[in-house]
Amino acid sequence: MVGFRISADGARIAHHRAPSPLFDNRDEGEVWLMDADGGNALQLTDNTVTESGAELSPDGQWVLFTSTSSADLETYYNGNIFVVPAAGGAHRLLYEDMPHEVNGARWADAGTIYFTANTGVRNQLFRAAVGDSQPVPLTEGDHALGSWSYSQQAGLHAFGINRRENAGDIHVMPAGGGTPSKVTAAYDYLDETFLLPRQEAIRWPGEDGVEVEGLLYYPLDYEEGNRYPVVVQTHGGPAASDKFGFGRWSNYVQVLAARGYFVFKPNYRGSTGYGDPFLRDMVGHYFHQAHLDVMTGVDHLIELGLVDGDRMAKMGWSGGGHMTNKIITHTNRFKAASSGAGAVNWISMYGQSDVRTYRTPWFGGTPWQEDAPIGVYWENSPLRDIYKVTTPTLVLVGENDVRVPPPQSVELYRALKTNGVETHLYIAPREPHGWRELRHELFKVNVEIDWFERHVRGIEYEWETAPGSEEDGAVEETGASTG
Repeated sequence: MVGFRISADGARIAHHRAPSPLFDNRDEGEVWLMDADGGNALQLTDNTVTESGAELSPDGQWVLFTSTSSADLETYYNGNIFVVPAAGGAHRLLYEDMPHEVNGARWADAGTIYFTANTGVRNQLFRAAVGDSQPVPLTEGDHALGSWSYSQQAGLHAFGINRRENAGDIHVMPAGGGTPSKVTAAYDYLDETFLLPRQEAIRWPGEDGVEVEGLLYYPLDYEEGNRYPVVVQTHGGPAASDKFGFGRWSNYVQVLAARGYFVFKPNYRGSTGYGDPFLRDMVGHYFHQAHLDVMTGVDHLIELGLVDGDRMAKMGWSGGGHMTNKIITHTNRFKAASSGAGAVNWISMYGQSDVRTYRTPWFGGTPWQEDAPIGVYWENSPLRDIYKVTTPTLVLVGENDVRVPPPQSVELYRALKTNGVETHLYIAPREPHGWRELRHELFKVNVEIDWFERHVRGIEYEWETAPGSEEDGAVEETGASTG
């Protein structure tokens, strides 16, 4: 059983049942409803998509759930809201024409739903009647909401608001909307203590004319008329998007801005929050418009007179690492790159990773079925074109990463090393897909900045040091520079 909600009267429980809690079994889970004592269990869905957030309506007639699927329950779409009769019957997709990605939903009353949705570079709270076609936003601004909770009894929403200057202090807001009231001040020190970079949304036309959006962080010493180096960061997922907010340690945009870099985060094709055609551009090939969106965005910044096209670096983790691996085979314009837990060979990756759900629609089948689409897998594997790479490239991965396992990074490293490209492979002991140990996190920041400063700007970088032994839990380095 994965996830449940008790009805308002405490009599019934809407829940999800899957054969295991493993990520790759989520599409085998279904929505169920049962009495609070476990009796009268009824299965409400029967499909091959992932559902979440099941909740019984206050009148007991409907169960809502969310799923990244279409009206006919085909997989790989933006998150949507569905309802199904509590007595059993056909499901129904709500708000079919809404382009946003639903992140979570709750009943307000028997005929109204509250939900949070990713609108691209922002995340907002919405209200809609079950029969509405156009939900109404209850919040606005350059921010992302996090950890949203709704209490019908209290008549309040509670959520964190992640902004440029605040990493997510808790706010409350009346159920029907209004101005959120800030109730914690845990992150006030950030804006009071540090100089923080200017952050803005930016749009440009993709190679095929489709509008693409992203975020741009300015150097702290920015002066109009001057050009600056840039670090291009691509988000993971890839079904996700970069949003306004303070950011995470792994991207350290404030540190890069303080060192005189622009930081550019493009929400390339395949990102959520921009409608299903934008997200599903990857279906059937993966690298179609996605990497071109990154490069047209870079060219747009150069045309605006902001970025020095001769001083550019590329980095990303997970899906952002996949993109880094593709970019370095596509162009030699970047002076340095860092590939974090990125796939390089989609054929071997299919069997190595703990998840295959997304990869089957990308490539049109499995690599081990009869008449397998091996050509599509290989055509979209950066390893296919690795002979073209000249960009000095770091390779970083966790020893215990099951999502994008270390063999992918080893394949990349060995290919670069053999071809005479300057490279290092760093494997962090004990770490899963997202690094957690503070010493390893600091190492990642240090080694990437050092790499960028030497190759992009030709200057030395003095590493930040951590207290304690320098050898306790150190990241393992495989190989050395060939340059």
